[in-house]
Amino acid sequence: MAKGQNNTDREKIFAEMPIGRALYAMAAPTVISQLINLIYNMVDAFYIGRTGDPYKMAATTVTISLVMLTVAAGNLFGIGGGSLLARLMGLGKREEARTVSSFAFYAAAGAASLYALLVGLFREPLLRFLGASDRTIAYASSYALIVIVIGVLPSMLSMVLAHLLRNAGCAKEASLGLSGGGILNILLDPLFMFVILPRGMEVTGAAIATALSNTASFLYLLFVYRRMGKAAPLGLRLREARAASRENRRSIFSVGIPSALQLALFDLAGICANKLAAAHSDLCLAGLGIVMKIERIPNAVNIGICQGMMPIVAYNYSAGNHARMRETLRTARMAGLLISGASVILLEIFARPVSRLFLSSSAGEAEAALTTLGIAALFLRIRALASPGQFLCYNTSFGMQAIGEGAAPLVLACVRELLLYMPLMFLLDSLFGEVGLAAALPAGEWLTAVFAVILLRRVLKKKKL
Repeated sequence: MAKGQNNTDREKIFAEMPIGRALYAMAAPTVISQLINLIYNMVDAFYIGRTGDPYKMAATTVTISLVMLTVAAGNLFGIGGGSLLARLMGLGKREEARTVSSFAFYAAAGAASLYALLVGLFREPLLRFLGASDRTIAYASSYALIVIVIGVLPSMLSMVLAHLLRNAGCAKEASLGLSGGGILNILLDPLFMFVILPRGMEVTGAAIATALSNTASFLYLLFVYRRMGKAAPLGLRLREARAASRENRRSIFSVGIPSALQLALFDLAGICANKLAAAHSDLCLAGLGIVMKIERIPNAVNIGICQGMMPIVAYNYSAGNHARMRETLRTARMAGLLISGASVILLEIFARPVSRLFLSSSAGEAEAALTTLGIAALFLRIRALASPGQFLCYNTSFGMQAIGEGAAPLVLACVRELLLYMPLMFLLDSLFGEVGLAAALPAGEWLTAVFAVILLRRVLKKKKL
């Protein structure tokens, strides 16, 4: 009885709690989880930076694209399945929701296994294509083997389980699992990088720590998922996955595929930026890699807000409470814009000292490190201006996914990456060099934000919301 009551209380967050409190209840643990996981990703870079070797930093920058593709595949089943799960809960169809969650889990396991196989077979040519040079290929290959080929299954499944738990109203439990893995990685990084493995193998040590932490996070989330499944509509049986209706499977993919393609396009833009930076120099690539990690801090907060918003919007959309749905979108938008604006001010002021956290200029190749830090500070001051526009794009995309709209977010992603950001990247880089490469991001994001706001209004009007 207590477990059923707990599940009822979770649904009250979606349906009855004042919107500001409801958004805080769902978004706060998600934001904390995003930040802790960001910290553990940044800790890899921080400790690698302590070596004073910008070529190791450049190697980890190259592998980011492969990691982001893992996240994209996780979003396919996590966001696609999670969005449908929340909508089915809003309709009171709990048994259908259980089959959907089971299908999302097993489909993600199959996708992760296929991805690991492909990267394992074509690892070196992939890394060369992504910008690895003779000085960085060995480091990049080692990191990709451990984190992607060996560690992708627990990594992807932990993301999917967290999405499903969050959309079932278990945001705290999902965030604790992801955060715990992040904290473990923070502890394991220096142990493997500087104690267990010999000098020169710091990148391999960081990879081992990351893979072990992802595995621990997956095991915890799997335990919680099974326990919560006794009350919440969270299934894990293979026969439940097979029982998922064709219509529900299509619904998962109709939202999940656009979500995955959005991130894949974002990753493609990152690949282009890396290759353009590498064409200038390995040090430019290392500087861009530092900036990409720093600018993920406001990004993580904004994504956390949108992920917390998503199940509330989805539930109320299906339940017919459209006024509450719209108010949730507006409240999340205001919170995200305030945080984005504050982050711009802070990064403009502290660009140089923040960049120094990720690369020592007193160890290793000091002259190369100082050049890299100068590039990083310049890039950061320019690219930081993109944050508020970027949040408006997230708010629009997650809001449309929550109401089961898959095509419109994909259109937004195509406009953002293919029509605006990537063409601007090549154009401005050819005209203004490194400064133009950095300026392409804020220019592309703000132009896309205008389009995103117009697109969201049209979608809501079309659905009479």
